[in-house]
Amino acid sequence: MSLSLRLVQGDYAIARLAADAAFPGWLPAHGFCSVTRSSDELSVVCLQEAVPAEVRSDGGWRMLSLLGPFAFDMTGILLQVLAPLAAADIGIFALSTFDTDHVLVKAVHLDAAIAALRAHGHHVQA
Repeated sequence: MSLSLRLVQGDYAIARLAADAAFPGWLPAHGFCSVTRSSDELSVVCLQEAVPAEVRSDGGWRMLSLLGPFAFDMTGILLQVLAPLAAADIGIFALSTFDTDHVLVKAVHLDAAIAALRAHGHHVQA
């Protein structure tokens, strides 16, 4: 199955706050932003420039978004993207929204990730 992905502009960070933390006031009003609360943490994925230096975070990520939408009962969509990245030994951070999936790779591995996806038959708009 051939999929289409789009490289999202900007460098992204994954931040970790305490599980009981309030949603931070520094959440950006533009760009992709995802906030997830679990019993262990509050995770924020957003443009790196928005994350204050004192917040525990890991930056230097680039985002590839699958061009959806995809029905909830479709199977194997994310696997089609993750398998070639795993075969190329590229670590990822994945998340999903209502319409589609997003895969983050470290900026230093972006070119290799795009090459691996294209070699697998996917279309990447860089």
